Amino acid sequence: MPLKKDDEGRRWVEMEFLVPGTPEQVWQAIATGSGMSAWFTPTTVEEHVGGTIEFDFGDGAVSSAVVTEWQPPKRLGYEERDWSGDAPPLATEVVVTSVSGDRCVVRMVHSLFTDRDDWDDEMEGFETGWPGFFDVLRIYLRDFPGQPAAAAFAATGHPGDMVQAWAELSPAVGIAGLDVGRRYETPPGVPHLAGTVEKVHHTEDFRNVMVRLESPAPGIALVGGCRPGDRVRLSVGLYLYGDAAADTAAAEAPKWRSWMAQLGG
Repeated sequence: MPLKKDDEGRRWVEMEFLVPGTPEQVWQAIATGSGMSAWFTPTTVEEHVGGTIEFDFGDGAVSSAVVTEWQPPKRLGYEERDWSGDAPPLATEVVVTSVSGDRCVVRMVHSLFTDRDDWDDEMEGFETGWPGFFDVLRIYLRDFPGQPAAAAFAATGHPGDMVQAWAELSPAVGIAGLDVGRRYETPPGVPHLAGTVEKVHHTEDFRNVMVRLESPAPGIALVGGCRPGDRVRLSVGLYLYGDAAADTAAAEAPKWRSWMAQLGG
């Protein structure tokens, strides 16, 4: 949905999505550090109003927030003060509503209180960035709820446009032309992944292929690209589950960083 505005100076974007699981399972996934780390980015959460949330995006990029609402298993609120330069604080509200058959609707709202439109593009970008992570969340809740999790990420910049960047990444990693349900395995010379394509989502400025992994461990791989500004960012993210997840992620991360560094030149 597009960015909305009202006469009181509030600007906001909102998203709703359906996930499997009980409210308690969904709350664990969206409001705790171990849960959010299993489908988003390494996160720590102090579980009370006034507590700190820290999102670790790698390479020293850490975003902090303060918990403003804590009503398990229904409502989480937090505020980020340094989310974008001199922007006003960004308020986020997440509401979990139970529906029939052990499923829940999750509603997420990002709000900014300002009469300036300087950050409208960034706010609208949330609607592009979040859906890929929500897809990971659905699989995590469906197949791996509560299991130990660990992640490995690697990324590189590309000077061309998205078409050029994807034309370089997708054949190199063996993902070009694959559709949902197709078997996937990385070609020789690429860190090993094997599984089945779960979802493909492409837009002008966004590419994302999701693979349900069997190897190097049960989990999910995201191979994609986005354009946050003038430069394209290509990335591979692995979400691994089970008792061996941490050891496997630690072994795979440097392989992918080295490979992506060579791709980026």
